[in-house]
Amino acid sequence: MNYESPYTTRYGSDEMRSLWSERTKRLAWRKIWLAVAEVQAAAGLITPEQIDTIKESRDKVDIERAREIEAEIKHDLMAELKTYAEQCGQGGAVLHWGLTSADVQDNAEIVRQKAGLTMLLTKLRKSLLLLADHIAAWADQPVMGYTHLQPAEPVTLGYRLAGYAQDLMLHFEQLARLRMNLRGKGIKGAVGSSATFHEMLSGTNVTPQMLEATVMEVLGIEAFPISTQTYPRVQDYLLLSSLSGLAASLHKMAFDLRILQAPGFRTLSEPFGEKQVGSSAMPFKRNPVKAEKICSLTRQIASFSHTAWENSALSLLERTLDDSANRRSTIPEVFLAMDEVLLTLNSILEHLFVDKQAIQRTMASYGPFAAVERVLNELVRAGADRQQMHERLREHSMVAWEAVENGSENPLADHLSGDTTLLKYLQPAKIRDLLHADSYVGLSPQKAREMAAAIRKRFPPSEE
Repeated sequence: MNYESPYTTRYGSDEMRSLWSERTKRLAWRKIWLAVAEVQAAAGLITPEQIDTIKESRDKVDIERAREIEAEIKHDLMAELKTYAEQCGQGGAVLHWGLTSADVQDNAEIVRQKAGLTMLLTKLRKSLLLLADHIAAWADQPVMGYTHLQPAEPVTLGYRLAGYAQDLMLHFEQLARLRMNLRGKGIKGAVGSSATFHEMLSGTNVTPQMLEATVMEVLGIEAFPISTQTYPRVQDYLLLSSLSGLAASLHKMAFDLRILQAPGFRTLSEPFGEKQVGSSAMPFKRNPVKAEKICSLTRQIASFSHTAWENSALSLLERTLDDSANRRSTIPEVFLAMDEVLLTLNSILEHLFVDKQAIQRTMASYGPFAAVERVLNELVRAGADRQQMHERLREHSMVAWEAVENGSENPLADHLSGDTTLLKYLQPAKIRDLLHADSYVGLSPQKAREMAAAIRKRFPPSEE
């Protein structure tokens, strides 16, 4: 048995795998060969009979035959060209006339990149709408906020989720713009000068610019006005760095979920199947394997952007071939990896579990510490010395914190409501009321609802 990539069967959708398959690639190449030949026929350079045979054979991809030829000539595009030419009869004699390999490969690549981005944006749109539902549902649910991985002040669960959604919205808009602006090489020949086509079409009613425009219209893409042998490789860097940026935000979200699923932080959990096995050694384990997979794949996605940077920076003069081998894997795999990440994220969001009991326990333990600031504010408002009260509250807080860390219920409310120094300014019931941190969430509910509404406005049901 030969090596099989995990992207062959394990990661990514069938739709995305099909897009980056050998058959789809070769069909795209043949579409370009046919489109160029049709323009050449319009210029009177190719006969109608030749065009007919080229059309008839366009979909007859024979990968086995192409690989037989490639084993001998060591050039994959030429092997596909020879295979196509064999099938075309007299039309095969004029296939690839005036073209260089990148005129075919690079334009076909952009067609697939745009299609791949469409698939990813569709899944990201679903992620955002699922998040909007959770944001709205939990807009008022207080949870402990953490800084430095230590309990800080409460926010609401909806507000926390809104932060992830805000990041993903930024990436959606950036990728949508990138998709719209992706350009192909065009049909410009070996170094981008169109010299071959300038001479070939001389004296006909077709110009090199007309040939290129017609072919690009068939492909549904635009061409760079200036190309060398390839389209500018900096565009690959823009693509991969944009996907790397999305990967960063998805990694953070998944990493937070892993933390929030852990005892002590427990707030959210990814779904866990009835017969799912968490560990081969420890039957009780409910490991956050989906979130961990997201972190693993996004880490790989991030690594691809540096390779694209080097391909751009080290492409010398009109072109060197040292980008070719790595692009065969980095570009398809970045799409397949991101596809799997978004599929996994959506499977989490569709069945996200919120542990309200654990949230209440955490709020009961650590919420009063966050609310001490409210007590301080009211003491000062009542005429107390701010610095003296701060120290008094700090001393009580440290004693209570130690009790909580030792497993006891938080005694802070009892301590403060029994402190005669504080009672000169505030009634015990008032102190206890102020220490209920559930209401100490500021604008979190409002901001969460606004984010949910913004997402739903951006993606109305009519666009589905």
